[in-house]
Amino acid sequence: MKKLIIAAFCAVVPFSAILAQSSDPVIMTVAGVDVPRSEFEYSYNKNNTDGVIDKKSVEEYVDLFINYKLKVQAALDARIDTTTAFLTEFAQYRDQQIRPTFVTDDDMMVEAHKVYDQTLESIGPDGLIQPAHILIMIPQKATEAQQQEAKQRIDSVYQALKAGADFEELAKKVSQDPGSGRRGGLLGWIGKNQLVKEFEEPAFALQPGEMSQPVLSPYGWHIILMKDRKQLEPFEFHKDNILKYLEQRGARNSITEQKLDQMVKHSNGTLTKEMILEQRADSLAAVDMEMRYLIKEYHDGLLLYEVSNEHVWDKAAKDEKALEAYFKAHKKNYTWDEPRFKGMAYHVKIQSDVKAVADCVKKLKFDDWNEALRKGFNNDSIIRIRVEKGLFKKGDNKLIDREVFKVTDAKVDSVKGYPIDATYGKLIKKPQEYTDVRGLVTADLQDELERQWVAELRKKYSFTVNEDVLKTVNKHE
Repeated sequence: MKKLIIAAFCAVVPFSAILAQSSDPVIMTVAGVDVPRSEFEYSYNKNNTDGVIDKKSVEEYVDLFINYKLKVQAALDARIDTTTAFLTEFAQYRDQQIRPTFVTDDDMMVEAHKVYDQTLESIGPDGLIQPAHILIMIPQKATEAQQQEAKQRIDSVYQALKAGADFEELAKKVSQDPGSGRRGGLLGWIGKNQLVKEFEEPAFALQPGEMSQPVLSPYGWHIILMKDRKQLEPFEFHKDNILKYLEQRGARNSITEQKLDQMVKHSNGTLTKEMILEQRADSLAAVDMEMRYLIKEYHDGLLLYEVSNEHVWDKAAKDEKALEAYFKAHKKNYTWDEPRFKGMAYHVKIQSDVKAVADCVKKLKFDDWNEALRKGFNNDSIIRIRVEKGLFKKGDNKLIDREVFKVTDAKVDSVKGYPIDATYGKLIKKPQEYTDVRGLVTADLQDELERQWVAELRKKYSFTVNEDVLKTVNKHE
């Protein structure tokens, strides 16, 4: 919810640019704070791109922007920006933007060379080989008979190959290594110390086109055909793949951590990582407007979320009395095109439980049914009923469709172990309680609280708009 709200409006409202200059005049003053034209333009343009459905004119957008500024000011006055929770979350987001700036392309290239050099060293002078093989496996703890059978099979394959059989086709048919077998026995490029020595030593002894006699490894019998050999290509050949590998492995974060640790160490205890990150953010914001906007908009977005949650969203969602009162005052606004069934579809093991379930809940409030049924029928290891409770329209539940809405062709799926189906509740033509349309009532109450809150803010704080500057929005050099 929080991230969606921020992205939907606040995250697109930018940080105030450097205050009034001749090239960036003040377009409005809200709660004593001057707003430069560039800030308003940035917000307006970002919220009114071609993909926006409800595009606003500049004049229409002014009120939205002022309301936003008033809410942020209310949050600042409430000192929400000083709370530990706010500071922690804001710092986490800010640092996500700041940390990558410690890493340069040169840093990544140095790491890439390290990876290449380490790979080259591990490969050694023998280079890389690309073998193919046919495997006849020997099970662990194989009997003498099983070992003899495997030996006879590999000898038979070897004789067939010597007689001219195609290695690739034979590998596809008889090799018990399913991965390479599908590829005609072909393995990838292999360096030293990547395979068991019983396979590796005879493989590296082969030249391209040569085939080994059957060799025994811990996996079984192999016949190895050397397809090709090569030395590792130059760094430039592998550079892009190595850089991609480093990105996937989070190398930038590791480099940042190393640099931060070094900076803390060199400060002789005068700096912490948090202090360094904050200083970095300030210095970048001073020269990089895009970064300044990005950091500030999240800062204000968090403020708006917290203060709006307190005054509108959470307040409406949790105030049951207010929801009930609002529903009663606006009942005519809540109607349905067709009746709803307020009740439950349930499945029991024995016929007597059909009435017992109905008797259990008939004198209770709808919201209390679940707990009563749990205690009365499913309170131990024996589950006596299966229940689906709610507000149903036609098509929501097949059993209710058949029994309540009299849909003759509704096919009810049986519930294994609960052969008896039943329903209990009542058909209602319109909402009777706010809980019947809770989502709609909550949204409407939130809208009402929002209007009241904005009206209060507009009385509490002063604001003025420079109409002459407003006319120049997006119309100046």
